[in-house]
Amino acid sequence: MRTPMIATALALTTGLLTVPAAEARLKPTPYPTTQAQIWVTTPDRAELLHERAPVAFQPNKHSQRNNSDLTTITVDPRTTYQTMDGFGASITDSSADVLYRLSPAVREETLRKLFDPRQGIGVSFLRQPVGSSDFTAATEHYTYDDVAPGETDFQLKQFSIKHDEQQVLPLLRRAKQLNPALKVMASPWSPPAWMKTGDSLVGGRLKDDPKVYDAYARYLVKFVEAYTRAGVPVDFLTIQNEPQNRKPGGYPGSDVPVRQEAEVISRLGPLLHRASPRTKILGYDHNWSTHPGDIGTTPPGEDPETDYPYKLLQSKAAKWIAGTAYHCYSGNAAAQTALHNAFPDKGIWFTECSGSHGPNDTPPQIFRGTLTWHARNLMLGTTRNWAKSVVNWNIALDSTGGPHLGGCGTCTGLVTLQADGTVTTDAEYYTIGHLSKFVKPGAVRIGSTSYGTTGWNGQLMTSAFKNPDGSTALLVHNENDEPRKFAVAVGDQSFEYELPGGAIGTFTWPSSRLSAPTPVSLAGATATASVNGAEAGLAIDADGSTVWSSKAAQTPGQSLQLDLGTRKLFRQIALDSGGQLGDFAADWSVAVSNDGVSWSKPVTGTSTGQLTTVDLRPSYARYVQITSNGTSDHWWSLADLRIYS
Repeated sequence: MRTPMIATALALTTGLLTVPAAEARLKPTPYPTTQAQIWVTTPDRAELLHERAPVAFQPNKHSQRNNSDLTTITVDPRTTYQTMDGFGASITDSSADVLYRLSPAVREETLRKLFDPRQGIGVSFLRQPVGSSDFTAATEHYTYDDVAPGETDFQLKQFSIKHDEQQVLPLLRRAKQLNPALKVMASPWSPPAWMKTGDSLVGGRLKDDPKVYDAYARYLVKFVEAYTRAGVPVDFLTIQNEPQNRKPGGYPGSDVPVRQEAEVISRLGPLLHRASPRTKILGYDHNWSTHPGDIGTTPPGEDPETDYPYKLLQSKAAKWIAGTAYHCYSGNAAAQTALHNAFPDKGIWFTECSGSHGPNDTPPQIFRGTLTWHARNLMLGTTRNWAKSVVNWNIALDSTGGPHLGGCGTCTGLVTLQADGTVTTDAEYYTIGHLSKFVKPGAVRIGSTSYGTTGWNGQLMTSAFKNPDGSTALLVHNENDEPRKFAVAVGDQSFEYELPGGAIGTFTWPSSRLSAPTPVSLAGATATASVNGAEAGLAIDADGSTVWSSKAAQTPGQSLQLDLGTRKLFRQIALDSGGQLGDFAADWSVAVSNDGVSWSKPVTGTSTGQLTTVDLRPSYARYVQITSNGTSDHWWSLADLRIYS
């Protein structure tokens, strides 16, 4: 007589595995109630990181699990992505000058608002200029080894960080006291002028001389050692801010082609490994795509190197490079995922973006525009594209957008010193704060369905994280100007909520017994459809912002078929119509097959809204076919089709 285990093994080997429905369903587990805490920021400033009343997860109310009438954000803790290092900005010379204009008491209050994880937003990452940038209160730009024109200092005898001991380093030390988890990155805007063609901090490039490459590598190591002795260890280092910005507007900058960056890093890597093993080298430190202006200033006969980060990671220096740093001023965050896919063992860090405004914009316009753009593109766009950090530019500026010496005259900071002496919080304070206050260093990004885009499509955009203590933080941005209702689901528990138009919401819940099914990978799977077949793959690309639609009114028999590429074991299918309200199949059937010819008896059911999770008998099959059996004036749309074991 066959034992049940032998019979199951034979079924898995020879064909579709089916068991009686009563045996297929797991007995429900009585979970204790889990509550989500909620913080909201709105574009009209009516709510600014305002804590609202919590909401409780509830068992799903429909007969089919997760059969939700609303657009449903499904959080999937079993799917993991990058580990987060932190979120923040830069204490530039200008920021330090602004903070030191405050009385000691007000300065301390402001620092607590910024860095204290409990009383403030817990800024956890700072990117510090190595020497002068455009944002300085000095009357001349500087590095840590400046000599008279025509002189050199290959022995680096003139090296000193005395300038930073006046204001910058005391602020950094206090920041680390307030948030011991704070990480520090360093980026130079220019090597010392004596190392460069043109002998100027503004423009030019490193002299093509091995002695210069060696000296610059040692200069950077001396900086890291000096900062460590000063109580501010450096966690990350790049060798040049924006290496393709050949014509900086009156502030330090250098043209550093891939070849020169690789030469410096090849020398820096072993030196830094001995002097400061904790310090990771990041490459590039420039825009998502090469700015047209940078292409236009490429010297005649030279490659504009629009694939700069790819070439650098293919160079001899790659062994010393932990990953790539990106800025926001050209292109979009999808470039980060493209590079990750090409070099999956190298990290991605997002390291600079400044808020800015037009000359006639009013403060409400500036706040709204900055909040919503940064929410889409930085807070969520970068993190959904593998960034391990999200870093703005100046942490503090005055009401004139300064002080600055060249460069940007319309930039904004996280906080602003107003003309009347008060300190106000800007949009960037809240976009960074919705991350830094709730997503702790060491958190891992986890799966969450997201329907918005870094452009604007009026949908809900999300990113979710599992903290080291097991708690979850879910960030949601309502791109629409109107309020949006939605559901949040983890396994068979969910809650419903509404965010105002343009609002950001962070939802957190503790480590709990909320369970989630195991997703089946759709990597390599293909999809076909009886209508609009050319776009069928959009239903299975794990991107809720891309949607397969019938592009015709629903009629019985419209179908979408999935080929998993090989037989896989599964027991659930999620039919997610996302933000396409009303575009769901009210009557449907699901069948599975091993050969795409002989199909199982269909499982049939009905839907009342945007998400339906279909419970199947456990099936070991290659093909899945979903058929719409009803009639509707609406199209049939699937933003995301998911399969679970």
